[in-house]
Amino acid sequence: MHRQQQHHRHHHRTPLAATLAANSVSTAGTSLTLIGVPWFVLETTGSAGRAGVVAFCATLPIVLAALIGGPFIDRIGRRRVAIASDTVCGLAIAAIPVLHHVGALEFWMLCALMALNGFAHTPGNTARYVLIPDLAEHAGTTLPRAASLFDAVSRGARMVGAALAGVLIAFAGSETVLLLDAATFGLSALLVAVGVRGLSSAEPRKGGAPVSLRTYGSELREGYGHLLGNRLLLAVVVMVMFMNGTDQGWNAVLLPVHAEAELGGAKAIGLLTALFGAGGLTGALLYGAVGHRFSRRAVFTVCVILCGAPRFLVAAVTGTTLPLAVTMLLGGIAGGVLNPILTTVIYERVPDRLRSRVSGALTAGCEFAMPLGGLAAGLLVEGMGSSGALLAMGGVYFVATLSPLVFPSWRTMEGPAADGAAPREQAETGQEAAVPSPEVSSSAPSRPAPAP
Repeated sequence: MHRQQQHHRHHHRTPLAATLAANSVSTAGTSLTLIGVPWFVLETTGSAGRAGVVAFCATLPIVLAALIGGPFIDRIGRRRVAIASDTVCGLAIAAIPVLHHVGALEFWMLCALMALNGFAHTPGNTARYVLIPDLAEHAGTTLPRAASLFDAVSRGARMVGAALAGVLIAFAGSETVLLLDAATFGLSALLVAVGVRGLSSAEPRKGGAPVSLRTYGSELREGYGHLLGNRLLLAVVVMVMFMNGTDQGWNAVLLPVHAEAELGGAKAIGLLTALFGAGGLTGALLYGAVGHRFSRRAVFTVCVILCGAPRFLVAAVTGTTLPLAVTMLLGGIAGGVLNPILTTVIYERVPDRLRSRVSGALTAGCEFAMPLGGLAAGLLVEGMGSSGALLAMGGVYFVATLSPLVFPSWRTMEGPAADGAAPREQAETGQEAAVPSPEVSSSAPSRPAPAP
């Protein structure tokens, strides 16, 4: 009997463990792409402007996929979408080094393959993200704990992927990094295929209206209507949109250019990104352990100001690795606190039946500025130099993170009962609003289907 109970518990935890593992593997691969592709472009073209163009092509489809993808995920099924997404991403990334090796890779092909990767990647991320509340219940754990764990393993994977990318680029070249990235997508698809079976919330929704443009549009509007009707979620989207846009400029252009000119190359990028990831992992774990004891808004406000803008300033005024490394580590710790808070806030305010649609709308809004961020960074570097571009984009980042101090809607983030949002949304949708577990007392800002 005791063995049967153990087996029963193990069975219930398998889908959550498989999803966390798949997300960590996929995130590690994304870190490889984040460093490998800009370095590949700089190696093969020597142009910061072209690196910005590739970043634009890679991120615009992310926004498009998020804009229209929510109802699609529910109709196809979250498990199937996650598997298909990782499979397409793996093939697109693998094609880049293969075509380059045979001398057939044109610049437009690189842009097209990165666009395909971006378009396919978002639905898979969203599908895994919106499964977490059901998987947490299935595993017998609390939502705040599962949200913190989801963010912590993602950040740990990002840290490992970044460190690995820096070392591999230095010793084996950027093409090897991209091949390894393709393999991680394949492993992620396999983990979801095997580990998330027989779970009703992962399968296609049954009993809905027949498929048509009209019903699809209606479902899409319902997701956006829920987002626009909640002032706190809207404030989160606007702030994170500017943060993600400037972060994209940092990752795709500013950091690679700065590292190449001042810090000695790709190994410095790997080190700095890994330190930022290590800080993020530490911050997420710290928040999961003790964060619930403090005010969500107070913790969030302090950490969001510290997480981003300082690294732009330090990079602009120094040409050595150590000051930037310390800044990245501390910024990572602050940033690691944000996602568990935001994730919990989002899960509290969005009912399950709308989760895929609202998450798609949130992702689209949060990532709306990312295509322009990479493109703008490339143009700014060519127009006003690396230091000027760093100061300009860091200034935008800083102004965006002042939002929690300025707008009253942030005062409602302590819990759904405090802001009256749940009754309003219930009246508008005719549905029961999401009810958090009584143990939900932690705060966490998180980017819906990634994170800032």
